Amino acid sequence: MASKKSPPSPPAAAPSPKLPAETHQTAVEGEQHLTTNHGLPISDNQNSLKSGVRGAVLLEDFILREKITHFDHERIPERIVHARGSGAHGFFQPYESAADITEAGFLQDPKKKTEVFARFSTVAGGAGSVDLPRDVRGFAVKFYTEQGNFDLVGNNIPVFFIQDAMKFPDVIHAVKMEPDRGFPQAASAHATFWDFISLTPESMHMIMWAMSDRAIPRSLRMIEGFGVHTFRFITAEGMSRFVKFHWRPTIGSAAVVWDEAIKISGADPDFHRRDLWEAIERGDFPEWELGVQVIEESQAAELDFDLLDPTKLIPEEIIPIRMLGKMVLNRNPDNHFAETEQVAYCPSHIVPGIGFSDDPLLQGRLFSYLDTQLSRLGGPNFHQIPVNAPRCPFANNQRDGLRQMQVHKGRVAYEPSQISPPGAPRECPVHGFRTHPETETGEKIRKRSETFADHYSQARLFFRSMTPPEQNHIASALAFELAKVEVVKIRELMLGHLGHIDADLQQTVADALGMPVKNSAKVQPAVSPRDLAPSPSLSLIGKDPHTLKGRKAGILITDGADAGQLAALQAAFKKEKAAVELIAPKIGGATTSDGTLVEPHHSLSGGPSVFFDTVVILASEAAMGDLVREAAAVNWVRDAFGHLKVIGYSPEAVPLLEAAGVELDDGTIALDGAKAIKGYVTTAKGGRRWEREPSLRSIG
Repeated sequence: MASKKSPPSPPAAAPSPKLPAETHQTAVEGEQHLTTNHGLPISDNQNSLKSGVRGAVLLEDFILREKITHFDHERIPERIVHARGSGAHGFFQPYESAADITEAGFLQDPKKKTEVFARFSTVAGGAGSVDLPRDVRGFAVKFYTEQGNFDLVGNNIPVFFIQDAMKFPDVIHAVKMEPDRGFPQAASAHATFWDFISLTPESMHMIMWAMSDRAIPRSLRMIEGFGVHTFRFITAEGMSRFVKFHWRPTIGSAAVVWDEAIKISGADPDFHRRDLWEAIERGDFPEWELGVQVIEESQAAELDFDLLDPTKLIPEEIIPIRMLGKMVLNRNPDNHFAETEQVAYCPSHIVPGIGFSDDPLLQGRLFSYLDTQLSRLGGPNFHQIPVNAPRCPFANNQRDGLRQMQVHKGRVAYEPSQISPPGAPRECPVHGFRTHPETETGEKIRKRSETFADHYSQARLFFRSMTPPEQNHIASALAFELAKVEVVKIRELMLGHLGHIDADLQQTVADALGMPVKNSAKVQPAVSPRDLAPSPSLSLIGKDPHTLKGRKAGILITDGADAGQLAALQAAFKKEKAAVELIAPKIGGATTSDGTLVEPHHSLSGGPSVFFDTVVILASEAAMGDLVREAAAVNWVRDAFGHLKVIGYSPEAVPLLEAAGVELDDGTIALDGAKAIKGYVTTAKGGRRWEREPSLRSIG
């Protein structure tokens, strides 16, 4: 049995960063002290109480528990974070036995399907907010295993803003609506968020992700998922290894561009929810592979960062992902409230073969999620709600409580007992969950480990792993967000941080804001940033799968449109497993060249091109006179071109392209025959035409 041995610390870090405005703002004589709700002055509001700087968080920490408990109960019944969610039922099936790394039962038999319920969500907005703000997406999966429920509760970004759960209420309070004015909703582009971030250097890596295309995904079916924290896999023999969880969509990942996100939010606030629902209804079932990075304890000691730090990731080029199996979502909820709203995920819901690390953020979540459900779902019996109930038998001596639905029989509700009936529940040392033995040493202390102190190297790694279009998007997002911050010193401090990530990024954002770089605040890092090898696997554009599978094509048709071309296009898209929707000037339909009245899915005003991944215009010459004077038609084409989409068009549609200001390029293809349609489909599989972007948009 491998005993737990913490990876040796890297060389001692410098003191915490010295910022122009001190991060840890301490009261001086005469100023108000930060206290508990009962008036006890607090000496450290940054760190949980741990058994040593890298040890487990202690239940004794009543200050952490009070702070988190109050935070968990701030909203009833809506979730405080991840309030807006979409869910679906499905199953998970392993590829082969993973007994060499874990005894978890659902990962043993490749013939066994385990029922799951997955929920995807935004973090900052309320339940009635839009689907496409710039935000992190929650990615939570409940496995109903034969050993009990396992909840893998993560995000579509592999790192987080903070290192210690003590700061979770603070970062969420900062990003939520400002409490005096009640806005902005579902937006980080405001002063309180960037005030907190500018004073929290550990957030710099996450900020690069949040300002990237990952924060405006094309579809929930196309997001990656991550467990964020370091967990443990434990074999039947007691061998323990660290693991990082990954979800990968089989159709690849994709994002929208910012202007598109804004217009989608106005045209269809439920864009992601509708997309997921409709894909499942038409049998286009979303699929993800579940994988893990497996880290031997000896490997953990050799990493150039601390594996317990949730603001860090392990590049796949260093430790590849081992794919364990596939999740398929094949059934929509029967009732959104009963299932998607009432589903309760808790990181503490694990099964034998899976364990925790001493990541201080994870340790806080183990307490926080359960506490939240007690408030949201009306008491300790929320596990009896059908969507939360295990599919295996469960029995214990817990009784009564609010909303108790079971009728327990008999006089004994305790153990040991010599008068309990035969078959009463008893502990099971053989098959029961066993915590991996870890040696904990160290004094009780509120202190951040020096191995957590490098806040810029991985932020630099992420930015420099992006393609040029993605780097431009990050710079543009930063410029947009910081332009909404009216406090100049916050902008200056953020520019100071950006200088430690990338000098060109700092200059680009400063120019977009109209602020001289020389006015950037001087930030002294606790650890000097290092140049790490780029990780191409972090780039969405770099690993674009070049496919139309799971994508959606929009075909604008008019009266007199070539029926043969329409049929050929529909057949070509079907072959590529792409969904197709028809748009006509009016919802009543359009009569094609063979006299067929075709019923569209949308009218022009109700089906803007932002809904589609690629578009086609099939028009007749007679229809052009009206279309070129129709603002909705001109905008439909202008937006498709401006959002870098591949456009196919019948020769008769050239006047509409000209009215929209389209300059013909390799991504605009005339459909003048069967060969041209084939060429169009091939080009459309390549995705957006990024070479078009520099001439259409400037940063800021």
